[in-house]
Amino acid sequence: MVQKYCSPVRVYKQPFEMVMAAYERRFPTCPLIPVFLGSEILSDVQSEDGAIHTIQRSCKLSVDAPRLLKKIAGVEVVYFIQTNTLNWRERTLLIEAHNETFSSRVTVLETCLYSVHPENENWTCFEQSASLDIKSFFGFESTVEKIAMKQYTANIKRGKEIIEYYLSELISEGLTEIPRWTPPPPPPPQTSNLLTTLIPPDLHTDTGTRPGNTDPAEGDKLDAEYIERFLGQLTPMQESCLIQLRASLQQTHRGKIPKDEHILRFLRARDFNVEKARDMLYQSLSWRTEFQVDSILDSWTPPSCLKEYYAGGWHHQDREGRPLYILRLGHMDTKGLVKALGEESLLRHVLSINEEGQRRCEENTKIFGQPITSWTCLVDLEGLNMRHLWRPGVKALLRIIEVVEANYPETLGRLLIVRAPRVFPVLWTLVSPFINENTRQKFLVYSGSNYLCSGGLVDYIHSEIIPDFLGGDCLCEVPEGGQVPKSYYQTEVELEHADHIRLWTDSIYQSAQVSRGAPHEVMMEVVEESSVITWDFDILRGDIVFNIFHSKRTPQPLRKEASPALPELNNVQLIDGSWTLGVDYSMVESPLTCREGESIQGSHITRWPGLYILQWRASGPAPSNANDVIPSLTSSTHTCKLMYYTELLASYDFRGSMTSLESCHSGFSQLSGGTTSSSQSRDSSYISR
Repeated sequence: MVQKYCSPVRVYKQPFEMVMAAYERRFPTCPLIPVFLGSEILSDVQSEDGAIHTIQRSCKLSVDAPRLLKKIAGVEVVYFIQTNTLNWRERTLLIEAHNETFSSRVTVLETCLYSVHPENENWTCFEQSASLDIKSFFGFESTVEKIAMKQYTANIKRGKEIIEYYLSELISEGLTEIPRWTPPPPPPPQTSNLLTTLIPPDLHTDTGTRPGNTDPAEGDKLDAEYIERFLGQLTPMQESCLIQLRASLQQTHRGKIPKDEHILRFLRARDFNVEKARDMLYQSLSWRTEFQVDSILDSWTPPSCLKEYYAGGWHHQDREGRPLYILRLGHMDTKGLVKALGEESLLRHVLSINEEGQRRCEENTKIFGQPITSWTCLVDLEGLNMRHLWRPGVKALLRIIEVVEANYPETLGRLLIVRAPRVFPVLWTLVSPFINENTRQKFLVYSGSNYLCSGGLVDYIHSEIIPDFLGGDCLCEVPEGGQVPKSYYQTEVELEHADHIRLWTDSIYQSAQVSRGAPHEVMMEVVEESSVITWDFDILRGDIVFNIFHSKRTPQPLRKEASPALPELNNVQLIDGSWTLGVDYSMVESPLTCREGESIQGSHITRWPGLYILQWRASGPAPSNANDVIPSLTSSTHTCKLMYYTELLASYDFRGSMTSLESCHSGFSQLSGGTTSSSQSRDSSYISR
């Protein structure tokens, strides 16, 4: 594979003639470049008027390679042929070099150009490009490629420093100005030469053009100082990748070319692999066009429900000048927002936040005088409970993460998570596989109140802007969130019509009818202790008591068949009427009474392997024979209905991370019950920075 390198435009703030005088001091040897052992002039040709001077040299370089490789190759030095064409009239120096040693096995081509800055004739620009093609090298092709590119980039980095060193040396010697080349006076006209007399001088005199005037892409070249000021420190190869990808976009992309910081994010996301970054960026650009993302900040107006109950907003900046976004996820009713707005509206709102973040980064780059290319997010998890693990909500979250990861890579500089409760590892296990490894490394998690201590938030955020709800003195205007009123809820048909999605109730949720004496039960087989049983259910009609049991016997399922009186009856009984509580099976959770309209999420960490039974039964006394349904109660008005989802999570995912997870109601008045200061200090051992 051919390795290519393209440099940004480097600027010397000295006239071209001074730079040329500094450049000539590199020959015949250059102590500042140890690998450059010397040079020999092969040819030296000047034009008649002295405007063009062409020198061809044979340059001798030492091989910076392992001793074994030198021995196998049989060489200690390599030779390059360098041809320099200096045009004093145009004020350009074109340098072309290729290797003479191993030319049948390795092809190295390099082109450099010194020219006058297009906007300041007293400055000089330098551009460089090279390619390396290793056809065969005794089976060491990969090693030679790495060594060559490493040595080449090291020399590139030194190149500008060396010219500046010799410029300083010239100035210290008192040489501060070199006159520009002027053409010699023309010979007196000869009257006998009629042709010369008849042709006006301006038609046979080459006046020259400034580099760039004939190249429409010249104005799009990147300047090294611009890169350092607005994009940050990049290695020579990273600069080259940016220039290559940018040039590729100019050639193939129809429409507006993304900003350089935008292109650079995709390169970083793909470890500066130009081809992979190009594919990722092209897909993102198509996505932006299809969904008109470029205009989202002007076209998107968040619904009133989002403005009031989406607990997130911008809040000053961190210590490094990054915009700071605060998300009070624990106080946000994710289930209510999905039911009220649908997945598509939430996604569009998150996209608008990301677009706003990019705009704030550009503003902060100008304000702070340094590249700001990402932002910091502070997530408060106080109040997080199993309600936030409602499966449609989690699936909506995963889709949002997927879209953001694909189209806004490397925009998150740091994620600070505070007041992480015991349920956090469950949420983290669900979403972390969808988060890029580079992004995961930017997460810092604090439980309890240790985020205010040394080594906490103050390391990243100035103490005077820590929000008041986290114990700071700064008034934070981020909405507090809260439970979304059900009056905002849309029906499933409305959501499907608005978003072209479903809430996944058909695919992962099951429905059951429960009447007195006819409970609905689900069996789960646990292979090892400390596995986690989770549940999520909605009470659509009636009041229900929920229990979870550990069984010592293998139950025989008894399914109640549908009847004309109960056409929707769909329940399974596992606990036989002859079983004795405490002998054949035992209760492992306290019974939980659930009212009509409530949403319940919870989990249980198993103490023993074996069979576990989740039971939903109608609230109130059961008939004398538990296996019979009392005819007078078969009316649908006395039948409870629920929609539920259960899942068994392996203990391996949670071993050592939790002591218990408790069931909780959906009411937000109870959200902080599991995150008091005492429970925070008690749980602080399971998670750290």
